[in-house]
Amino acid sequence: MRNSSLATLEAPLERVRALIERAIEAPSLTTLASAAQLSPSHLQRAFRRRYGMSPAEYHRARRFGQFKKALRKGAAVADAVYDAGFGSGSRVYEHTNRLLGMTPASYRAGGAGADIHYTTVSTPLGQLLVAATAKGICAVTIGATDEELERRLADELPKASRERVDNGREEWLDAVIARIASELGWSDRAAPDMPPLDVAATAFQWRVWDALTRIPSGTTKSYGELAAELGQPGAARAIGQACGSNRLALLVPCHRIVREDGSPGGWRWGVERKRALLAHEQREASHPSLNEKA
Repeated sequence: MRNSSLATLEAPLERVRALIERAIEAPSLTTLASAAQLSPSHLQRAFRRRYGMSPAEYHRARRFGQFKKALRKGAAVADAVYDAGFGSGSRVYEHTNRLLGMTPASYRAGGAGADIHYTTVSTPLGQLLVAATAKGICAVTIGATDEELERRLADELPKASRERVDNGREEWLDAVIARIASELGWSDRAAPDMPPLDVAATAFQWRVWDALTRIPSGTTKSYGELAAELGQPGAARAIGQACGSNRLALLVPCHRIVREDGSPGGWRWGVERKRALLAHEQREASHPSLNEKA
């Protein structure tokens, strides 16, 4: 019965997908439901089951795909923004701030042709490295020493040109450092705007990373809870893989995902750092007026 039902929905779902791909502005769910001759709630569930995301998320991913394709062909950012139907650069940066960022082809080719500037800074968790291409932030990592972090950057982007710059010399790098310090209570300064991102990700990884940014500081969710929240209750393992592929430490707070029994589980940048970070965030959430810096 279930296969028969899915087969019956194939044609209306394809009509909806075609409407979304032709549209500059996202069609309303009511409009799409009418075209599919389904109720809005039925369409939402069926579309997510068929394509792995909601109609609105599909439209957003489609526009970002057009935006990134234009960038890869060498278009100016302003031209790419308008050709993809965003209307203004602020619409793009609104979503890059929620982890639907740029995905250059060069990243998948080991950074071939990319010029990367990076800097490091000491934090309560260890050394923090922030790196950026001309298009946006491409890496935020934590380690014990600068040498370890530089080696990791070289391993991930072996074909890129890499140049270290002094802290305070690059606007995007400084903005990320200041934002992290502000959000984690290491600084009294207000968090600056988030620069654009330049990281490779699948549509599913985008959804997971976006959901991670919505977990409030001082709280955690299990892999299963996040999978259920995304409408894919059987995807807990895939959630873990998406967290493991995160290259933006602290900006994408994958440290807030824990095992089903509440234990911290692993973390790309070290489980002891994860425990310390979660404990710090919980103290900050419990006593925000203290503004602890530890």
